[in-house]
Amino acid sequence: MDIQLKDQSPVELATACLVIGVHHEAPLEGPAKQVDDASDGAIGRLIESGDIKTDRGATALLHGVDGVTAERVLVVGCGDAEKFDRVRFHETCMAAGKFLREHTVTEAHVCLHTLPVEDLDASWRLRQAIVAIDMANYRYEATKAPKSDDPKPLATATFAGDDTLEAALEQGKGLATGYRAARELGNLPPNICTPAHLARYAEGIADRHDNCSVDVLKRKDMAKLGMGALLAVGQGSANPPRLIVLRYNGAGDDQAPYVLVGKGVTFDTGGISLKPRLGMEEMKFDMCGAAAVIGTFEAVASMGLAINLVTVVAAVENMPDGKAYRPGDVITSMAGKTIEILNTDAEGRLALCDALTYSERFEPAAIIDVATLTGACVVALGHHATAVMTRTDDLADELVAAGSAAVDRGWRLPLWEDYDSQLKSPFADMKNVGGMPAGAITAGCFLAKFMGKQRWAHLDIAGAAWKGDGREGATGRPVGLLTQYLVDRAG
Repeated sequence: MDIQLKDQSPVELATACLVIGVHHEAPLEGPAKQVDDASDGAIGRLIESGDIKTDRGATALLHGVDGVTAERVLVVGCGDAEKFDRVRFHETCMAAGKFLREHTVTEAHVCLHTLPVEDLDASWRLRQAIVAIDMANYRYEATKAPKSDDPKPLATATFAGDDTLEAALEQGKGLATGYRAARELGNLPPNICTPAHLARYAEGIADRHDNCSVDVLKRKDMAKLGMGALLAVGQGSANPPRLIVLRYNGAGDDQAPYVLVGKGVTFDTGGISLKPRLGMEEMKFDMCGAAAVIGTFEAVASMGLAINLVTVVAAVENMPDGKAYRPGDVITSMAGKTIEILNTDAEGRLALCDALTYSERFEPAAIIDVATLTGACVVALGHHATAVMTRTDDLADELVAAGSAAVDRGWRLPLWEDYDSQLKSPFADMKNVGGMPAGAITAGCFLAKFMGKQRWAHLDIAGAAWKGDGREGATGRPVGLLTQYLVDRAG
């Protein structure tokens, strides 16, 4: 979608569809008032008659409004003005975007972000509106071609604003690019999105953007490094694993990089500890941590942030086979720690622990890993929040604040050493599961054993990475949280 700014009166602007917002039982303001004045009070009369609903997310499409150059006016309900916070604003923009995606128009001019939202400035409102409209406009087509009579997504969206908002425009476009990349990778079927496919995609990013490079480690490279945990997960699959290392140099060489590590289990059968049949198709989403860190990398590169970033993806497939690792096996990680396997379906933490150990070589300012790690996280937080776990309080505060700013919210869970006792094993340095109690937290504690004194956080996105039963597809989260965190750190 082509995204531009246009600084012109909404009543004079030539567009296929002008998008304005109205609050419930409140005076019209901004573009809505301008349209109402130009049309001799038409908007107010239609609200009073009930033909225009002002409930949050309600939509009404008007044709040929007197005094307005636009062919159509889409009026979007914003609900109560005093409750119109950043979350409701995002949902309102999404509602407008979904309406436009399903309509025949392929071009629109959006003014929703001219309404006040908390104490947030015009740059924030514009950026968030761009992200929401683009997210709503996304349609998966990689393996399902649209029908000839299907409405086409928006080809062009213009947003009200002048040159002072150019920086916000570029950030919004970069975020939209990152979200789209993450969603597309997450939605691809596992016969296409293999570890090798993720590696090729990463190579494409490095080719498309300046200051970027990529290294792809194959099985023999990982074996030389002693990555016994990651390799154990992949040894039952015909699709060999990859460790993908993307680098972006947007700051001086003296600046320590931030490192994002993504779980890229491109399909998870559970291995020998086989998952139930129902819902197993959703396990194509088990690489959404990798998709998110790749999407974040692309967003950062698109924005040209003044920061150094390394993204490490542990790409692997967990399959049952005569060569597959087994419950009862003891494997040795890259860090030299031994792990007793009780459940081969707790594979993500095994792939991640070696990737985390590898990441230490970059002497990072911080390491953040992202993973659809535990079903226990879905039980704890549902599908609304990413679980944030770290033993560094200020890092937790920074990540939660970034999620709030990006409307991609996180919630901190404890990572106390008290939980470590659940990982004790008589046969190895640790076991790979800690039992049912606090399953998401003990998974975080497992990873913490490989991080020592590193400034590190673990994000469990099992509930946030895709919606419901998977039919709505990948969300792209937490691209917004991660990108905002890096924007806040950039020089």
